[in-house]
Amino acid sequence: MLLGVLVNNDAIQVHITEEDALMPHRPYEDVRVTGHLIDSGIMSKIMDAIVAFDAEFETLTFEVGRTNEDASVAEIRVHGRDEHHLDEVLGAIQMFGAEPIDPEDAHLVAAPADGVFPDGFYATTNLDTAVRVNGRWIQVTNPEMDLAIIIDADSGEATTVPMGDVKAGDLLVVGHSGLRVRPVERPREAQAFEFMNSAVSSEKPKKQVVADIARMLREVRAAGKDVIAVVGPAVVHTGASPHLARLVELGYVNVLFGGNAVAVHDIESALYGTSLGVSMKSGMPMLGGHEHHLRAINAIRALGGIKPAVTAGALSEGLMHTLVSNGVPYVLAGSIRDDGPLPDVITDVIEAQRAMRPFCQEAGACIMLSTMLHAIATGNMLPASCTTVCVDINPAVVTKLSDRGSFQTIGIVTDVGLFLEQLANELDG
Repeated sequence: MLLGVLVNNDAIQVHITEEDALMPHRPYEDVRVTGHLIDSGIMSKIMDAIVAFDAEFETLTFEVGRTNEDASVAEIRVHGRDEHHLDEVLGAIQMFGAEPIDPEDAHLVAAPADGVFPDGFYATTNLDTAVRVNGRWIQVTNPEMDLAIIIDADSGEATTVPMGDVKAGDLLVVGHSGLRVRPVERPREAQAFEFMNSAVSSEKPKKQVVADIARMLREVRAAGKDVIAVVGPAVVHTGASPHLARLVELGYVNVLFGGNAVAVHDIESALYGTSLGVSMKSGMPMLGGHEHHLRAINAIRALGGIKPAVTAGALSEGLMHTLVSNGVPYVLAGSIRDDGPLPDVITDVIEAQRAMRPFCQEAGACIMLSTMLHAIATGNMLPASCTTVCVDINPAVVTKLSDRGSFQTIGIVTDVGLFLEQLANELDG
């Protein structure tokens, strides 16, 4: 296929042969991709995606950067069986930064009804995205996966919108034309987590991992960004909630996401010294302890909620007390299995999403601690630029989070209690 490789002082250029011009006519699109294409694996991912769709490509040019700091530029001609097939292929490689050399404006179609996207709507990624409207590239604010892009008819601004929030007549992007997506590339000078970015394993040097995460949290705080902690009840069961409370007091947790359970068992621990009826001191079940979580819920409901309980002095210790005392917001999202629940729990899951989403859009980092469902839910709302750390004793949790699109996730397989104690000690030193 290659006529030859020409080498000069500036670049390596790869040219196609004359036989390519004889290929039967099929719809095609010429795309350009820029970045650290070789060592980041972007180029191979693009080629793999094209082949996976049973499509074909020609490498028109490939200019390799002269140094490690220089970007490479490739131009590729992508052939599809028909226009629909070509659009599917272009959509698949778009998330790797491939964009048409001669871009069109995005196609806009009005939503047919409240809560309904038009056919062929563009399903967003959590990557940095721009849309071309009237010949001008507009940055899409609040990137988040599995939404649509809405164009404000008055201001011309572009943002993401959940399906449930769209109104009839809203202008939404359909297809893949007029879109530009930028993949996340790890800076060469900041690859502290690269050794952890292999297949998920428990065989990692935990001391170094904790030190790296502590350094990341310091950088996020120094940049004025917030850190989200997504917390499951195992944090309480393992006795780790005091260490998480220390991180709150030190200013390294700025918002907490969880469910009814983590708050209930933390309050149970504060009021009765148990978690799920098990003594936090002896680790042994207490007589009648199985009722403690219900009695804890009832006590808080009688006082009107967690904050009123803290104000009244009825809740004087624990993680939830620390959050309230330090003015740190929290979002507790309910589930079908909840007892009570606590008055603070948002039982409408769509309302819970709406409460969580603004925090996700502004966060600089997110630490997920032993909670699969809340971790995946939060991951769906985070932009890819948000450094995400998932800590769980079960490797499948970390794997599932990455498989569902939160590919920026750094997975740490370890006991959450030991992890939080070491992290708090590292940051409190």
